[in-house]
Amino acid sequence: MIYDDKRNFFRMMVNTDIKVVIQDSEVGREIDGICRDLSATGISISTDEPIEMGTEIFIYLDAANLNLPALDAKAKVVRCSEETNNSFLIGAEILDML
Repeated sequence: MIYDDKRNFFRMMVNTDIKVVIQDSEVGREIDGICRDLSATGISISTDEPIEMGTEIFIYLDAANLNLPALDAKAKVVRCSEETNNSFLIGAEILDML
């Protein structure tokens, strides 16, 4: 886990597949990505395409084993930066667990 003094919650490094469903004018469009890290209030996702700041998304992250529940949540994109050509790092605030 990583803890930055400016953050209220610990971040857990995850690096696993995640499904992102866009909730904008293209409602229902799905993007596959990699969940880089996760905290109680936010998530960092690497994708092949950018997602506009302010866009609401649904995120689905399968459980690593049967003892853990899957993550199914509504979130809002608060940051999008290009890492490399055709690779973007999305920062999203978790709004509600579903």
